[in-house]
Amino acid sequence: MSQPLTLIVPGDPDQRTGGYLYDRRIVEELRQLGRKVDVFGLDGRFPLADETAVEAMDAALCALPAGAAVVIDGLALGAVPEAVAAHADRLDLTALVHHPLSDETGLNEQDRLQLLGSERRALALCRRIIVTSAYTARRLVELDLSTHPACVVEPGVAAAELAPATRARMGEAPQPGEEHLLCVASLTPRKGQDVLLNALSRLAPGGWRCRLSGSAERNRAFAARITAQIKNVRLGDRVELPGERNEAELADDYAWATVCVLPSHYEGYGMVVTEALARGLPVISTSGGALADTLPDGAGLQVAPGDAEQLQAAIARWMSEPSLRRDLTAAAVRVRAHLPSWADSGRLFALALEQT
Repeated sequence: MSQPLTLIVPGDPDQRTGGYLYDRRIVEELRQLGRKVDVFGLDGRFPLADETAVEAMDAALCALPAGAAVVIDGLALGAVPEAVAAHADRLDLTALVHHPLSDETGLNEQDRLQLLGSERRALALCRRIIVTSAYTARRLVELDLSTHPACVVEPGVAAAELAPATRARMGEAPQPGEEHLLCVASLTPRKGQDVLLNALSRLAPGGWRCRLSGSAERNRAFAARITAQIKNVRLGDRVELPGERNEAELADDYAWATVCVLPSHYEGYGMVVTEALARGLPVISTSGGALADTLPDGAGLQVAPGDAEQLQAAIARWMSEPSLRRDLTAAAVRVRAHLPSWADSGRLFALALEQT
């Protein structure tokens, strides 16, 4: 049997973002494969670390015996290389990188360079690097963050029933009376809800509603700006802000949706895309970061990140062209049959941990 494994993440491991959901599902699959896995959440501020974060990482690694296998989520790892360095020789360290820290939206140049340097030092301390997309693997090379070849383990997706809107477009249910645009993402600058609202403000007022499902607590200032923007562009009767959703509520959101919209400036993978495709829902997204790879050809529409005019045009096409809706939906249903499962991802992750 494989030796026990410790996964270290920043903050509460139960946070409902794509990165934390990926970590939890991989842990579940490794346990199904018979491996003992402990998950440890660190106190402190990440990725621009404070002293509490440095001390928390040092304490967590100090508590592990020599030779222990440790996976450190990149959001924590790249922030505190000095705390990791003291333990690198005696522990079997694996980096799990969702996207480079310096690629986060909204960083000033000083912070970007600081994160670039600290992540480069941290990754050099690890025996192996696992990334969640081929795009991130390429990005590590582009930024000269590591000379180690990264192993790609993409997220899986849970099987789901076809959305009612998809069944309707396949002739199995009545057609929806209006279009329901669903955006699943925390209210943070990188996710681009402000761009989406700019695009929606340019649409004709009839025949659509939009739901922005995601936590308003991760960046309260940005969330407040989104609330104010909805009021300023007079979309309060068409745009909903239900907040963070649990699993059952999110399932209801996908059942409500007729199309999913992801206006992110950048994604390290974009799990929302495959969550939508698992239900046969097409996606209107940007091509930011890994999204250009994650959304299969024909299963949606893509626009440049940050371009409200292009996004408005894509949504308007979806609204006005029944044949386009049918074609994109048919493609989404075809793709659905070939999406990887979380069991597939767990097996790949287990194999990656054996690489030296």
